[in-house]
Amino acid sequence: MLNHFIGGRRVALGPAFGVHDPVTGAETGQAREADEEVVRQAVAAAGQAAPGWAALPAAERAGWMRRLADGIEARFDDLVAAEIADTGKPLEQTRTLDVPRGAANFRAFAEIAAQRPEEAFHLPGVLSYTVRRPLGVVAVVVPWNLPFLLMTWKLAPALMAGNTVVVKPSENTPRSASLFAEICADAGLPGGVVNVIFGYGASGRLLVEHPGIGGVTFTGSTSTGTAIMRSVSERVRPVSFELGGKNAGLVFADSDLGRAVEGCVRSVFTNGGQVCLCTERLYVERPVFEEFCARLAARAREVEPQPMISAEHRDKVLGAYGLARAEGAKFLTGGGVPEFGDARDGGYFVEPTVVTGLPESSAFNREEIFGPVCHVAPFDGEDEAVALANDSDYGLAATVWTTNLDRAHRVAQRIEAGLVWVNTWYLRDLRTPFGGVKLSGIGREGGTRSLDFYSEPTTITIKLEHPDAR
Repeated sequence: MLNHFIGGRRVALGPAFGVHDPVTGAETGQAREADEEVVRQAVAAAGQAAPGWAALPAAERAGWMRRLADGIEARFDDLVAAEIADTGKPLEQTRTLDVPRGAANFRAFAEIAAQRPEEAFHLPGVLSYTVRRPLGVVAVVVPWNLPFLLMTWKLAPALMAGNTVVVKPSENTPRSASLFAEICADAGLPGGVVNVIFGYGASGRLLVEHPGIGGVTFTGSTSTGTAIMRSVSERVRPVSFELGGKNAGLVFADSDLGRAVEGCVRSVFTNGGQVCLCTERLYVERPVFEEFCARLAARAREVEPQPMISAEHRDKVLGAYGLARAEGAKFLTGGGVPEFGDARDGGYFVEPTVVTGLPESSAFNREEIFGPVCHVAPFDGEDEAVALANDSDYGLAATVWTTNLDRAHRVAQRIEAGLVWVNTWYLRDLRTPFGGVKLSGIGREGGTRSLDFYSEPTTITIKLEHPDAR
């Protein structure tokens, strides 16, 4: 049983709910569901710890960040097992990306904060400078697709900026957050600085609506982000949202086609397409369209299916496949449920899928699916490619495949997205801004921008007397 972690101790309050293995569908554990009393205790514990944590010198908080990174590395195998149990991810991805990035996030923000300059403005007789103060208690609401990586991506700058936190992971993926609570306790982190509660959307709603919350950071669906924004609007609390995407990829005829195909295989099918940065719309210049489609479909047939996170999400993706059929799509591959002949047949799998032939106005091409699927369409020329990429309510990420350097710069700068990759995908420098435009989110994370969100500036202005006035 996974119990809440509040004020440095486990709290066994609330009814139990089941946690399932996406690979087999079997229940593999239980966690407590947070109610109003649990949320009250968690926010109170964080609020009580906040003044002492904020008063620590930044260098001392940075030391804690490094100790937490050390703790993550010491529990590396346990965290890998927890992530795999909850998500069904491949071992290699979990060992080389998800867990290592967790430790790297704490180390990175300790260094970024140490190198951050302060602002000062000096005019004749006047000195103005800024100091930054933490928001207080931050609600950290974490999605199920990259649960440990995204939790630490938010926790590290929030803590480094002097905030205390209440974390609510997805009900589908509670194990790594629970294990991180153990890491905090083992490291001796002061009680109440990090608190972890479990539950469904109702628990998250109680958390973000609590009057003791000073800010909310959320990664997840646009619909949930909209609901959170309504919840905090009356109290005018700052929010940082990284929401949905319907990301476009542009493949020009002058690209290295083999490299483009392999890159698109990664950007469409990684983690079963359950990454906000995955590509769901591919546009290919007409001279290479047929060859690209044939090669992409052939490679998609070789991709090992990954489980969807839940039966509900599997049915949502299968519903999108059915919608594509109803709208007249041509399936180049996939479109159904794979059969394994073993325990995986009870899991939440769908086939990697490539479709074509739908108009841009189709629901399939407008709505985020969040599964291992893409639609491929031809284009003629840069202007049309850019127009197609930008014809979306979302604007999180895009990819451009070309060997023409001038074109790469021209096109990338015209795309309405927070991140644009050229001849690569999912390559990140943690110091750069991360986030989307339109319905894909508000604000930016990464580097000093994360620290800016988790703190507020106060400008101090001092009138300096002229020596002759004495």
